[in-house]
Amino acid sequence: MDKKILSTAGFFGMTAIILGAFGAHALKKTLTIDQLATFETGVKYQMYHALFLLFLGLNTQLSNKIKKTILTLTILGVILFSGSIYLLATDSLNSFNFKVIGFVTPIGGLLLIIAWSSLMLHFLKKKS
Repeated sequence: MDKKILSTAGFFGMTAIILGAFGAHALKKTLTIDQLATFETGVKYQMYHALFLLFLGLNTQLSNKIKKTILTLTILGVILFSGSIYLLATDSLNSFNFKVIGFVTPIGGLLLIIAWSSLMLHFLKKKS
């Protein structure tokens, strides 16, 4: 389980850096300042959750069951939250109107909140 979590953390971290550089260099010429800021929000949240998964994978106090739950919630949350933000920020670059999928952004955010809440509740319930 830890190998899967750490691999996912590495993948999310690596792609966040790639997308951040892509936004800062290639998209800088084609997007507005507001669109770039929106794109950067997606990158930031993806990186935050890469670090979150790194913590999760290295933590020895959590069972594999809770780790699997948090991993699943985080993967889905990042894909829906950051992924939809990337598509919405670059909407002007293609012919498809990604605003129709804008409703998934808060769903992704909610999944990320539930992942963090699961971690918090686990530690609150844990006996000293």
